[in-house]
Amino acid sequence: MRQRLQNIDFLGVILWIFRTAIIVAVIWGTIATILDNPYTTENWFDFIVFGIAQGSLYALIAMGYTLVYGILFMINFAHGEFYMSGIFTATIFVAIPMSETGFLNRHPIPALLIMGVVAMATSMGVAVLTERIAYRPLRRAPRLVPLITAIGASFFWQYFFRGLYGSGITAFPTVDVLKGSITLGGLEILKTQVVVIVASIFLLIGLNLFIMRSKTGKAIRAVAEDKDIAALMGIDVDRVVVITFATGAALAGAAGLLYALLFRQIHFYMGFIPGIKAFTAAVLGGIGSVPGAALGGLLLGMFESVGPSLFLEGLGIPSSYQLKDVIAFTMLVLILIFKPQGILGEPLTEEKA
Repeated sequence: MRQRLQNIDFLGVILWIFRTAIIVAVIWGTIATILDNPYTTENWFDFIVFGIAQGSLYALIAMGYTLVYGILFMINFAHGEFYMSGIFTATIFVAIPMSETGFLNRHPIPALLIMGVVAMATSMGVAVLTERIAYRPLRRAPRLVPLITAIGASFFWQYFFRGLYGSGITAFPTVDVLKGSITLGGLEILKTQVVVIVASIFLLIGLNLFIMRSKTGKAIRAVAEDKDIAALMGIDVDRVVVITFATGAALAGAAGLLYALLFRQIHFYMGFIPGIKAFTAAVLGGIGSVPGAALGGLLLGMFESVGPSLFLEGLGIPSSYQLKDVIAFTMLVLILIFKPQGILGEPLTEEKA
């Protein structure tokens, strides 16, 4: 017993040293970067705006993770493929034909709306199909079984769409009206970034109103609280679960269109890394919390954009685009160490862990 206590104390000391070292390194790197000041005001402004735009996409995708977890207490690792499937289909069947006929640039707003509807409808269809075939029969199974099934579903949809549309990178057509930038206070912002940020804000506000004010939203919250009691009160639990999957997938489909406007590269593997990062954002904000997922996505986007330049430059580590992935997954580890329930999440119980 004494040996076991000594081992626990030793591990606690190591964990404390690790936490302290990380905090000291971040503070030291930040102070050194600020004092050295290697970037102009325009550079920092660009970092921040890009971080907000990227964080907005993470927030939209993270909503699917947090809604499904709130209902079923499962991590749907196939959610990134819901995001990919919508924009891939919309690009192949809508965006490219519209661009070739000239309709996209003659009527950009109706064209983008049609693309958004197709992307969201496809993502919803894939999500509902996955829930009905793969997840519903396992709803009473041990927690690990749906998790493994979700990973399998992720790989299935990746290679299904690879076989359907090809393994190469498809270029999303250019929208002429969104070329260039606008000036704000003497600083320039890309038009695509403005569209991404504004559209994300409206979608997140709409989701919040749907969850908090609508009758269906109240049913979702009731099922999230207790499925059995909700069923006794006359709520169709299966219907609510399907609506939850469809809602999260619709937001992911919208995020896919916004991603295409920003980065213009579509491929069968595009959902995997953003999906994992959105899961990180959901954990960061508090898995199961809708405001937490939005906050987590925004913070993660900011950390990815500003972090390599702010935290690492002062430590003598050259900033590069690849380091943003290191920042993202380091954030996941740190949150699990310091605050496992996330920023706005409720304390974990045995039931939800």
